[in-house]
Amino acid sequence: MIDLFRKHPALTATGLVLAGVIVGGVAVTAIGVGRDDEGGASRAPSAGATSAPLEEATPTPSATRAPAAPATASDVCQDATVSVASADELTSALTDAAPGDVIQLEPGTYVGNFVASESGTAEQPIALCGSADAVLDGDDVEKGYVMHLDGAEYWHLEGFTITNGQKGLMADGTVGSTITGLTVNHIGDEAVHLRDGSTDNVVSSNTISDTGNRKEKFGEGIYIGTSKNNWGEITGGDPDTSDRNVIEGNTISDTTAENIDIKEGTTGGVVRGNSFDGASLTEGDSWVDVKGNGWTIEGNTGTASSMDGFQTHELLEGWGTDNVFSGNTAAVDGPGFGFSLTPELGNRVMCDNTVSGAGEGDWNVECAR
Repeated sequence: MIDLFRKHPALTATGLVLAGVIVGGVAVTAIGVGRDDEGGASRAPSAGATSAPLEEATPTPSATRAPAAPATASDVCQDATVSVASADELTSALTDAAPGDVIQLEPGTYVGNFVASESGTAEQPIALCGSADAVLDGDDVEKGYVMHLDGAEYWHLEGFTITNGQKGLMADGTVGSTITGLTVNHIGDEAVHLRDGSTDNVVSSNTISDTGNRKEKFGEGIYIGTSKNNWGEITGGDPDTSDRNVIEGNTISDTTAENIDIKEGTTGGVVRGNSFDGASLTEGDSWVDVKGNGWTIEGNTGTASSMDGFQTHELLEGWGTDNVFSGNTAAVDGPGFGFSLTPELGNRVMCDNTVSGAGEGDWNVECAR
């Protein structure tokens, strides 16, 4: 199928204060079809590799730019208001949580599916903190969210381990939350998912691995938004506007689908300084697939891919455009491109990206300086 395609090519970002730092109808037209929630990998037509620079690049409109990522607010976890040492105690603490609370997980294993539905504030987030030896264990890769932020805004999750559930961390409708320093592994589907209008969040410095143990095609490392196929169920048919999220400094490996999958409907986020390993990709064909608009993908490093390093796709008319790739290092060691951008117009790959081992070439468009 891949050979056939190749032979016949046919917001204003707002800042918000989090822990004292600044965080700052669509026509259905399948243009270049990549992987979505309902199917496996497929390829869009290639345009031929070139390394020639495009001398005059149109600047990306400032309205689509995401805020810079803040430093990890580790001081949030300094003063615990409650310590828990069992699954029952954790469940009670989550239920009773109020702005400014800091829940400290003692080392140990907490078996169950845990839900937070209370919200903090920008000035007083609610924190859930622990070391990697504090393990939230979902007990079954076939079902359940190990940790669920269910409409809970302004949370700070730091340091602990999430394992052994159908989905690792699910965030629905969370705003202004920080997810940092977690270890998320041995998950049935995706490890971390920001969904249903989750905006202005930071996902940083997490170690994510061993996904897709239930269904390989759903085994993303970090997943932003919702596939158009599921808008009816999740958002009442509207685009999932999980906007202006910052994904920074994460180490992602051993995922069966994309290390990071960014869905149509999302706008203005940043993917920066992450480390990707695609050696286990079986149902994904790139480390990062961007189907949203106005994303900045910069300073990331990737090794080994089943096809391309970075991709864009337009699954719906008007989506999958105005994305910029700069300063990334792509050691593809695979048959595709370092950067495969469809549609070609509207997306930019800068000439300061570095590509090696890409069978079809560095990129399928002219690079921009």
